[in-house]
Amino acid sequence: MSDFTFNTTASIRQGWGTAARLGEIANTLPLADGNGAVLFVTDPGIMKLGLAAPAISNLKTCGFDVIVFDQVQADPKASTVLEAVATAKQQGAACVVGFGGGSSMDVAKMIALLANTDQPLDEMYGVNQAKGTRLPLVLVPTTAGTGSEVTAVSILTTGTEEKKGVVSPIILPDIAVLDAELTLGLPPHITAATGVDAMVHAIEAFTSKSPNNNPISQTLAKEALRLLGANIREAVSNGANREAREKMLLGSMLAGQAFANSPVAAVHALAYPVGSLFHVPHGLSNALVLEAVMRFNAPNCGAQYAELAPLVFPDIETGRDTQAVAAEFIERLGRLNTDLGLEAGLQHVGISQSDIPKLASDAMNQTRLLINNPREMHEEDAARIYQASL
Repeated sequence: MSDFTFNTTASIRQGWGTAARLGEIANTLPLADGNGAVLFVTDPGIMKLGLAAPAISNLKTCGFDVIVFDQVQADPKASTVLEAVATAKQQGAACVVGFGGGSSMDVAKMIALLANTDQPLDEMYGVNQAKGTRLPLVLVPTTAGTGSEVTAVSILTTGTEEKKGVVSPIILPDIAVLDAELTLGLPPHITAATGVDAMVHAIEAFTSKSPNNNPISQTLAKEALRLLGANIREAVSNGANREAREKMLLGSMLAGQAFANSPVAAVHALAYPVGSLFHVPHGLSNALVLEAVMRFNAPNCGAQYAELAPLVFPDIETGRDTQAVAAEFIERLGRLNTDLGLEAGLQHVGISQSDIPKLASDAMNQTRLLINNPREMHEEDAARIYQASL
């Protein structure tokens, strides 16, 4: 067996309504003695919906001063992080809570670190470049998709509209709170896109060429796909189904643990330019290029795709050529996107033929991800994949 390293969040609290006890949970943190200030990081939509109100109220009841930073947007900018860090320092924040989707959690990770170290953000991009120690950190996901609550990754958009990642176990939170009640109000389209995002995490973690692809990540990826595949249709069509929502959130978290240690690859590399240039939500960006990337990769990892196929589609006949099983798996994943009500191609999110050269060029900048792809990918390959995804 090859050597590997597996890191994840130290404590995971799963429970219906758990977010409403956030103050009690935060009081278990080091340095969080109930008299400090909490920087509560979220987005305007969460605040407008009132989802954060019970958590904020409990934090105050438990003795915390709460500073709300609710200016996180999709594809969060590095400038937003720096603005929030200034607030955290001015207000003397003792800990940070990230409450929302992947964007809010990614921003919270970086605030917790930057508010407690002198290292500039520009020096942190890449793998294990971040230094120092962070403030105590709690992450609370409100979607079942990113798995950011258990990943050592924060993705930010730079001033040049390029997505860059900070990858370091330093930014893993102290506590992840899984409260599926927070996902009840998610519209079907967001439920579908974030759910497919989680499935992509599991698929790419399982097939990653990373030298740290390991038995724990592989096991978690398979269980994640089993949970997600069995529940995504119900969660989309009947969002009030508590069991489906809980299993989707658990599946998302397991997929997050898998890819946090066996990193994702070309689906994400090609999705990032779609998101940053055309402001397409990350989960949908992944869904739109997934089928074409998998077709490109199949010659190198068809047997792995075939192994995953019955976890998502139990009726797939597996006693035949693995490439045939893989091909059916890929085709059915493409159909699943459509069945879930997601857009059928890049053209439906405003991307045209003339945009492909820029997308392909930008995708090649994602070397951190492309190095993990089962099949080596060049710019012309990326262009063909975008073409096939139109």
